[in-house]
Amino acid sequence: MRHISSRQTWLLICLAMAASGIIYGLIAFPSEPPLIGAGFAICMGLPLIAFERGLIFRRLHRQIQRFPTVALFLASIFIYEILMSAGYAVAALGYSLTGVLEPRSIQDIVVMPLSVFLYALGVCSLIIFVLRVRELLGREIFANMLISKYRHPVTEERVFLFVDLVDSTAFAERNGDLRAQQFLGELFAAFAEPVRRHKGTIDDYVGDAAIITWPLARGVHKARCVRCIFDILDVIEANSERWLKRFGQVPRLRAALHGGTIITAEIGVDHHKIAYFGDTVNATARLEAMCRTLNRSLLISTELAERIDMPETIAIEDLGSHALRGRGQTIGVMALSRPPKASNIGQRKQLAG
Repeated sequence: MRHISSRQTWLLICLAMAASGIIYGLIAFPSEPPLIGAGFAICMGLPLIAFERGLIFRRLHRQIQRFPTVALFLASIFIYEILMSAGYAVAALGYSLTGVLEPRSIQDIVVMPLSVFLYALGVCSLIIFVLRVRELLGREIFANMLISKYRHPVTEERVFLFVDLVDSTAFAERNGDLRAQQFLGELFAAFAEPVRRHKGTIDDYVGDAAIITWPLARGVHKARCVRCIFDILDVIEANSERWLKRFGQVPRLRAALHGGTIITAEIGVDHHKIAYFGDTVNATARLEAMCRTLNRSLLISTELAERIDMPETIAIEDLGSHALRGRGQTIGVMALSRPPKASNIGQRKQLAG
């Protein structure tokens, strides 16, 4: 299935809002042109969705997320009312000034009818609910579950990137489990934008490790899977002072890349999940564990590396063939790093960990 970009997502949201506005207009104001309702709906809904996505008033959004459930609900309704009223006023003023609607009084422009507010609130709440479920499951997983793509097992080729935090146990022993969880939470949050940029999917978090995956053709195209892990390292390095201030250390990572044929299936009854089965997944996990024995931070299987047009800024070191624990066949292993000219001192420390 084709990857849906953020731009396409916003386009779909706008279309859904416009459709809801047209439907309301046809019911409540059948004599008015239907596109007027679409304009009102978009102007009222976009600020609300932007707030929920953290694109506007980000600090306020983070603050109310800490509220107890009842307080969060009431605060959200209050903020929704303000944002939708502002959007309604903008649309009403625009229509009045352009002559699309008859000139209105200031009160008619500023005060939104209760029926309009309740309808808009219901539509926006539904859209936000769908977006949150989509984020909870993952964008691609949500879409695949929606169309039941993996209801029956499917054979496909995928790339897997296993990323593990170095010395997480020692950090937890020094700072406690709660602090360690906060550390991991911020680390995994830092993964989101590089993964999204390179069209990958965060499949799961297992302890202090994250599993990222791509359909093989998408992952090797433009070396996305390789660029992704180096972009993650760049994000961490760019915020090294903040990491030191908040947690007393900058995260160090180990990672492994491998790809091949796997079986993908939707499993579960009360809790559904899209799961991957096969030697490729196990081999990637074993390859990540081999980072310790080979004293390298980033390993890639030779099989996958040969299918990628590596960026010139990436150095490749052939480490030969190695036996993986629990696997009869050996696997070709290469180490990836940035040469000194392509990396700063902090990045070299990351890759030397």
